Amino acid sequence: MTSQPYTVDVRRLNEFSAIELYAMLKLRVDVFVVEQECPYPELDGNDIACLHLRLMDGNELLACARLWRPSNEVLPRIGRVAVSPDHRGKKLGEALMREAIIACEREYPGEAIEISAQSHLQRFYGSLGFTVTSEEYVEDGIPHVDMIRSVP
Repeated sequence: MTSQPYTVDVRRLNEFSAIELYAMLKLRVDVFVVEQECPYPELDGNDIACLHLRLMDGNELLACARLWRPSNEVLPRIGRVAVSPDHRGKKLGEALMREAIIACEREYPGEAIEISAQSHLQRFYGSLGFTVTSEEYVEDGIPHVDMIRSVP
C-alpha cells in the first residue's frame, strides 16, 4: 500500500509564517478572484476565527480550506475550498474535503457540517455525504446552494 501523496496541516491563522500565509492567501485569490473572474472581498475578516487546513507536498501547497463556526447558533462550516491549478486532476479536491470533514468532526464532534457550494459542484459534494438544503442563489455572481452533511 502506498502512502498518500500529501501531508495534512491544520492550524490557526496566527500559527503560520508570513511565507506560509502568503502562499495560502495567494492560492485563494488566484482561484476565487482571478480564475473565476469574481471580484469580491476574499479577505473577509473571518480567517482569524478559523482553522485552516492545507494539503502539502513538502513545502508546496497543493490545496487548502477553512473550517469555522461563526457562532454557537450555527453549524460548523467548510469553505474557501481551493486546489492549486498545478495539481488538479489528482483527486485532491476529494482528499481535501475528506480531511476537512475529519477535522470538523474532531473539532466539533457530533455536529452536522454546512457548506455553501457552487451549484455545478452539487454532485461532487453529494458524493461526500452533503445534501442540498436551499434553493439556488447567486453569491458574488456565481450560483450556489447550501448543503449539509448530517452526523453519521
